[in-house]
Amino acid sequence: MQSCLLAVAAGHEGAGEQGGHSASTAVSFDAPTIGADLRRPAGLPSCLLPSDPLTPTSARMSSPRPFVLAAAGIAALCALDAAVKELTRSFPVAYAVLGRYVFGTGFALAVWWWQGRPQLTREMLPAHVLRGTLITATAFLFFFALTRLGMAEAITLSFIAPLLIPPLAHVFLGEKMRGPMVLAAFVGFAGVLLTVQGAPSFDGERALALAAILAAALTYALAAIVMRARAAKDGSTLLTLTSAVIPMVLLSPAAVGAPLPTWGAVGLAVLAGLLGNLGIQLLARAYAGAEAQALGVLEFTALPWAALFGWLFFDEAVRPQVWLGALVIFAACWWVGRADRKPPAILPTPQ
Repeated sequence: MQSCLLAVAAGHEGAGEQGGHSASTAVSFDAPTIGADLRRPAGLPSCLLPSDPLTPTSARMSSPRPFVLAAAGIAALCALDAAVKELTRSFPVAYAVLGRYVFGTGFALAVWWWQGRPQLTREMLPAHVLRGTLITATAFLFFFALTRLGMAEAITLSFIAPLLIPPLAHVFLGEKMRGPMVLAAFVGFAGVLLTVQGAPSFDGERALALAAILAAALTYALAAIVMRARAAKDGSTLLTLTSAVIPMVLLSPAAVGAPLPTWGAVGLAVLAGLLGNLGIQLLARAYAGAEAQALGVLEFTALPWAALFGWLFFDEAVRPQVWLGALVIFAACWWVGRADRKPPAILPTPQ
C-alpha cells in the first residue's frame, strides 16, 4: 500500500487535492448528509474524529480510484495470509505473526524515511496505539483460526466484519447509514452464507477457530473505523508505519526462547512484510477518499483470492458453493460501487 500516490498522504493536503478548501473551489457533497448527520458525536475523544467533518472525504466521492485501491490492497493482504499460514506450519502463531511485523516495520521505516519522515505528534498517538492494538489482536486471532481452517473458509467466516463497519462508522464517525450500502452488505453476506453450505460441522478445535474468527472480525471493523478517522489527516505513510511498529512491539515477547528461523522462513517473513505494507498503504489511501461503509463491502473480494491461494499452495479443495457465493458477493460490490459514484449535489463553498 505505497509511495507515488501522495495526494492524500499528509494532513489536509490529500483532502485539498481531492476537493479543496479554497474559497474559489466548488465542493461536491452528498446533500442529505450535510447537517446533523455530520456532527461530531458527543463524548468521543477528538483523536478518533476526522479533523473536518465537511471535507470531501466524508462525502460521496465520484472517482472509482478508492475502490480500485481498496480491492488491490485486499488482494495483497490475502497473499500475506497465505505466506503467514505457511509459516504457522513450522512455528507458533505469535512467532510467525511477529516475523511478518518485524520485516513489515523495516519496509515501513524505509518508506517513511523516503517520504520525508512525517512527524507522529502526541495528538496522533492515542488513536494509532489503539489501532495498532486492534490490528495485533486481529492478526493473532485470525492466524490462530487459519491453522485450523482452510483459507477460503476462514475468510468467508470473517465477512461479518463488513456488516459491522456501517453501524460503527455511524456511531464513531457520524457517517450517514445509506440504504444501498447497508442492503448491499446484507446481499454480500447472503453470498457468504451460500459458500458455507456443505462445509464440515464446527465442533472441537473448529469451534474454537470459529470464536477466534468472529472476535477478529470485530477488532478488524474497529481498526477500519479508526483508520477512516485518521487516514486523511495523518496520511498513509504514518498509518502504515504505526500498523507495523506497534504490533511488532506487542508481539515481541513471542521471540523469547523461540528457535532461530530457517532461511526459507525468513524469506516468507520478508514477503509477508512487503505484502502487508503494500496492502495497508493501498487501504489507507482508499479510506482517505471514500466512506468506510462503501469500502467495507469490497472486503468480500477476498473470498476468490483466498480460494485461489488455498488451492494453489495448500491443496484446499474449493466447493462449487464457494464460487456461486463469490458471484453474489461480486454483484453486491458492483452495486455499492455504482451507488457510491452517483453524481452528488454541487454546493459552492462560502465566499
